[in-house]
Amino acid sequence: IKRAKNKTNLPSMASSAAAIVFSNSPFRCSQIHTHHHVSRYAPVSSSVVSFNRRRGSRRSLAVNSALIEPDGGKLMDLVVQEPRRRAMKREAETVPVKIKLSRVDLEWVHVLSEGWASPLKGFMRQSEFLQTLHFNSIRLEDGSVVNMSVPIVLAIDDDQKFRIGDSNRVTLVDSVGKPIAILTDIEIYKHPKEERIARTWGTTARGLPYAEEAITKAGNWLIGGDLTVLEPIKYNDGLDRFRLSPSQLREEFTRRGADAVFAFQLRNPVHNGHALLMTDTRRRLLEMGYKNPVLLLNPLGGFTKADDVPLSWRMRQHEKVLEDGVLDPETTVVSIFPSPMHYAGPTEVQWHAKARINAGANFYIVGRDPAGMSHPMEKRDLYDADHGKKVLSMAPGLERLNILPFKVAAYDTTQGKMAFFDPSRSQDFLFISGTKMRGLAKKKENPPEGFMCPSGWKVLVDYYDSLNAEAGNGRVSEAVVSA
Repeated sequence: IKRAKNKTNLPSMASSAAAIVFSNSPFRCSQIHTHHHVSRYAPVSSSVVSFNRRRGSRRSLAVNSALIEPDGGKLMDLVVQEPRRRAMKREAETVPVKIKLSRVDLEWVHVLSEGWASPLKGFMRQSEFLQTLHFNSIRLEDGSVVNMSVPIVLAIDDDQKFRIGDSNRVTLVDSVGKPIAILTDIEIYKHPKEERIARTWGTTARGLPYAEEAITKAGNWLIGGDLTVLEPIKYNDGLDRFRLSPSQLREEFTRRGADAVFAFQLRNPVHNGHALLMTDTRRRLLEMGYKNPVLLLNPLGGFTKADDVPLSWRMRQHEKVLEDGVLDPETTVVSIFPSPMHYAGPTEVQWHAKARINAGANFYIVGRDPAGMSHPMEKRDLYDADHGKKVLSMAPGLERLNILPFKVAAYDTTQGKMAFFDPSRSQDFLFISGTKMRGLAKKKENPPEGFMCPSGWKVLVDYYDSLNAEAGNGRVSEAVVSA
């Protein structure tokens, strides 16, 4: 914990985004429909004030009472529907070449299958890959541009390329050989690993978590094509009830009568500063003329680095936040975003924002240093803390999304609670970094009262207790397994 001296002491804070309440979820207030479909969404005008994403000021603009349209005009659903599913599973077994998916590959199949990456219909072919690397966007056949800042690709090795030969399709299987999807009309092209890493992260330094996990040791070729996913992706980890697709999210927003959806992404436990930001955003949207803005609290659920709190523990903590009323369950939808995490700063935050458009969000809260991390080899941040929000305000293909840079919150010692930082009395504020927060939890020390709800803090303490117990028993911790 350190006391602020001036504006330059403001800490880097991870970006925030979106979420949802699932059918069996303790957050839910009523039943949710769970069928998938491809649909179109036409905005309907109602009132008149909005936020200028370019200049950060208010401007005259019709307030829409319908959900924002997905990228490309429709939401992709790549999962085979009954009654074709059984026949497609039999067909998948007959395809001669089968490619085993890594954990990260399976997460990308999940992302693609539900339309988070709409209008993509599968793993990228070379033209889409190159546009993503060089332009952070893809031009569609009608000339329009959609944002796409991170490559969604599948790597194969020399032997797999040889076995595929002239075939135009392959079956993708999981770690135990179960068919997951069929990839058709395939295209195989060189995997430019160094260029991919350099353009995604702005560095080729060793130790980039996603690059080490999914790129440097991957095959020398990429295979793109159209995906047919045999059934909805499930993980059977007790959290599937929290994994709502963009289609299911849109149905829930419609059921609740939302006329605005604001997304908050996070990969960390929720403290009262986050909650203050989210509740203040809803207040601002009400002032702008919206009648029922709904929060999408959308914790990232894919690959994360080893020192991040694992998803299962984060979800327990998020439950406590809603149970204790820190966030209002009536206006909050909590759901897991299945994407892997790159930690690619201003490049990756575009992907996080674009995916939430497809989930129905028309407002996106962006913090300091979104999707950032420390440099893997030097004692400094990898990215400028302000570049993420600036890039989002200019990014191609995100013009329809309203960007809301958030106010910095810190612990106000005069009020004994989290409050928005006031530079005129900076001496009254304490900034509790993520590192300090984790250190307190590891030592079973309490943060200042009002920093986090007590039941949520207990979850964090219990997590680090479990790590200590596992270390004492010589077991591999969940932090590594789930990272």
